[in-house]
Amino acid sequence: MMLENLVIRESLPEELAAVLAVEKAAFGSGEEIRLVKKLLKDPSAEPVLSLLALFDSQAVGHILLTKAVLDPPIALKAYILAPLAVIPAFQKQGIGGSLIKQSLQILAGWGVDWVFVLGHGSYYPRHGFSPALKLGFEPPYPIPEQLAGAWMAQVLTPTCNGSYRGKVIPARTLNQARYWRE
Repeated sequence: MMLENLVIRESLPEELAAVLAVEKAAFGSGEEIRLVKKLLKDPSAEPVLSLLALFDSQAVGHILLTKAVLDPPIALKAYILAPLAVIPAFQKQGIGGSLIKQSLQILAGWGVDWVFVLGHGSYYPRHGFSPALKLGFEPPYPIPEQLAGAWMAQVLTPTCNGSYRGKVIPARTLNQARYWRE
């Protein structure tokens, strides 16, 4: 596949079916579909960043980032990346990385300081993420020690220092223990 034929842009409300089709193809279960539908309607997640990757006008990838807050409160803007989906026939071709890169650029333009993710420890570090616990950021719910490296963060604002100690609180929809088991 030629990545020059790939277009990444914000998804439109009328493209919800295409977004959900990507999630279903990538994950197979209905859990991610339900999560995405709820997050897109959750006022505590706003402003939401939902990007769609299109190859020859076909939706092949999707990334969703939603607002988070920090506890104790501090004047930092934070977002959580969940989920990132690429349909199987288009995986391992750089689409997920392109979605991450473009979403981080947009969020940086919005003045967002940190982005967090609970994901594969071998994938997200290739895109600039590092273990969040070492930076002082706890996940919303305890995660097993063997998965501690899966809780990651990336700083988008160069002036942020690493002196924060506290918990990341996601949008209400995502603030359930079942989503924090990796």
